Amino acid sequence: MSLKYFVLSLVLLYGDSLSIRAEEDLDGPPVVTAAAWGIADAESKKLLWSHLPDEPRKAASTTKMMCAYVILEMADKTPDILDEWVSISKLAAGTAGSTAEVEEGEQVQVRDGLYGLLLPSGNDMGNAFAEHFHPRLPPPGEETPEGAKTPASGTRMNFVAEMNRTAQHLGMKSTRYHISYGDGGTAEDRTTTVRDLIALAHAAQKHPLFRQITATQTHTTRVRRADGGEREAVWENTNQLLKVGNYDGIKTGTTPTAGRCLVASGSHQGHKLLVVTLGSTSDEARFADSRNLFRWAWGQRK
Repeated sequence: MSLKYFVLSLVLLYGDSLSIRAEEDLDGPPVVTAAAWGIADAESKKLLWSHLPDEPRKAASTTKMMCAYVILEMADKTPDILDEWVSISKLAAGTAGSTAEVEEGEQVQVRDGLYGLLLPSGNDMGNAFAEHFHPRLPPPGEETPEGAKTPASGTRMNFVAEMNRTAQHLGMKSTRYHISYGDGGTAEDRTTTVRDLIALAHAAQKHPLFRQITATQTHTTRVRRADGGEREAVWENTNQLLKVGNYDGIKTGTTPTAGRCLVASGSHQGHKLLVVTLGSTSDEARFADSRNLFRWAWGQRK
């Protein structure tokens, strides 16, 4: 083929597509890997910018925010709750996934257990809390999915029901919890939305202890061993944004079906924002997605 005909072929093949290609939107939000995201004012919880904020999704360990919030709401009425000792059952100690590395027969004080729940994202602490508070809470009703009311969840279902009742109270219309620490349910079940997580983050951050815990990078405490002695536990926060000065929370979440998720809080020049990213493609992308959305939003609010 001659050069003339080769150039003509290229024009015919690509000419139309090049002519209709859109201009890059330099004023729009950054391109991110997250499947759904939202940026909200932290004081008013008003959603400022978003992509698919009402699409129900799995959100992994962001569920632990509600687990902690329910306990802190109970502690507002009965402050001594924070001083109670939680016994780690065989079921709790054997919980799969991310862990606070507590063992069967050990005991953790509620106040410290909240660090074990939220920093290393301890699924074991999520189950331990659900078992600990289950007997003092009402049984589930229509607010809780049927899959969370099975005999197998009999030692924890009242706590999960309280999480669902609390979600309703907060106006989280698309949220349904099956377990105390993650998504649970079937592959088709969806847990929450970007908009609902913003509502939860806004409510939870009203608790000083929640803000303190989720802003902590490392927490060291004493755990009572089954033999009556004690050992030291050190828990590291999975939220890498805390290593950057502008950010002070809140919670990561990771599973193969949910992708990498993050509910984050940050401030710049008096502008405090909440950013939720769900379904990012990697750990690095999750934090990059959130930082890029924060920085773009702060630029818009100057």
